[in-house]
Amino acid sequence: MEGSLTIFLWIGGAVALLLMLVGAIISARSEQSLIEDRLGKYLDEETIQEAVAAEREKGSPLTDWLNTRMEKSGRGSKIARQLAQADVKLKPGEFVAMQIISAVGTGVVAWVLMAPKDNRPLGIIFLVVGGIIGLFLPGIYLRRLQSTRLRRFNDQLPDMLNLMVNGLRAGYSTMQAMEAVSQELPPPISDEFRRVVQEMQLGIPMERALDNLLRRVPSDDLDLVITAINVQREVGGNLAEVLDTISYTIRERIRIKGEIRVLTAQVMYSGRFLSMLPVILAAILWLINRPYMMKFFDPQSRVCGLSMLGCSVLMIVSGYFVMNKIADIEV
Repeated sequence: MEGSLTIFLWIGGAVALLLMLVGAIISARSEQSLIEDRLGKYLDEETIQEAVAAEREKGSPLTDWLNTRMEKSGRGSKIARQLAQADVKLKPGEFVAMQIISAVGTGVVAWVLMAPKDNRPLGIIFLVVGGIIGLFLPGIYLRRLQSTRLRRFNDQLPDMLNLMVNGLRAGYSTMQAMEAVSQELPPPISDEFRRVVQEMQLGIPMERALDNLLRRVPSDDLDLVITAINVQREVGGNLAEVLDTISYTIRERIRIKGEIRVLTAQVMYSGRFLSMLPVILAAILWLINRPYMMKFFDPQSRVCGLSMLGCSVLMIVSGYFVMNKIADIEV
């Protein structure tokens, strides 16, 4: 009875930690929209943005302490840049706190569900391994958001160039053409160019504002566009014609990338499936036939069993990266 109560308490604690993690993500992503919905009837856009910024400045003592420490380190600036590239409304300290919560929650869940009751050292190993996996989960999710946002931005770039070309030929200045992009096109490209226009309106030179844009969106195609704009501002020339040529080049590159993605999709998904299959199979066997899997950790065969597991992990990881490298074709 006492053992069942202990397990119940551990499961309850793990569920509470996971709910805290999910709540932090949802509240961070919905904070701006919630404030805008409440104040949108009474305030203009500039006042709403100021209210959102003031609301973000408020935080718990723990997150404030973490933010203060992270701002003084190079790691904090790197995390801040990654959050900006993924458009996640979190501070570096809040992201680190989320990593800690994820590590603790995943470690406890792995300990409760996977660790055997009569083998305390093995339970500690599961706790540590689960904590390490949970520590990297927010980073993996952040990189996923970065790649998704970058792909959407690159897909919208030809339409942005066509709109800028039409505006320049109609007599707009470069800044007015960028402002039209920020008003006419959907996110994320409209959000980024709106920020560029706002920076220039505050007195920041166009070259620096475009460099800030490239720092937030590390796209090779965008780098080509920014280089063309900076060169035209220094030496002159027909910017509309140059951007029209770049737009055609980018469209062709996107078309070729799409064809390559279709041809290499089988290799990519085969690599993912084959890499996850041994892990899933081992987890199923551990849950339905734990004595069979405990042969790897018996004192008589522990050295051989751990060596086999380490070799398996190494082969799975190397095979996954090799198959991804085969399917990664530069255009």
